[in-house]
Amino acid sequence: MATNPIVPLVEYENAPEPVRAVYDDIMRTRGTDWINNFWKVLAHDPALLKRTWEDIKQVMAPGALDPLTKEMIYIAVSATNGCEYCTYSHTASARTKGMSNEQLMELMAVVGMANETNRLANGLRPPVDEQFTPR
Repeated sequence: MATNPIVPLVEYENAPEPVRAVYDDIMRTRGTDWINNFWKVLAHDPALLKRTWEDIKQVMAPGALDPLTKEMIYIAVSATNGCEYCTYSHTASARTKGMSNEQLMELMAVVGMANETNRLANGLRPPVDEQFTPR
């Protein structure tokens, strides 16, 4: 599972001040004492790092959807897009929010079925039923 990144990881001790500020906010927000590798590769572009962190912080903040649901949606999209890193990362996060193995397996069954039926519908192009359109 170990892969070589396209760019080297920017470790905290080697990070410039703007990157350290984002790293500090990530650790403070998540209540952790480490930075995961996704952020360490984004750190090569401090503006991208900051924007991505601010956006994810906003999207994943409490709202109409509970935190576990948001993580499970992230897992579903990550699995569909084939992002191994994101699938592992958000599965770990969902487990800390209470997701069971049974929930993960059911989620993956729904993801698999949705991908299959989406491809069938995209290939066959049935017209959308009038009853499905918002009124």
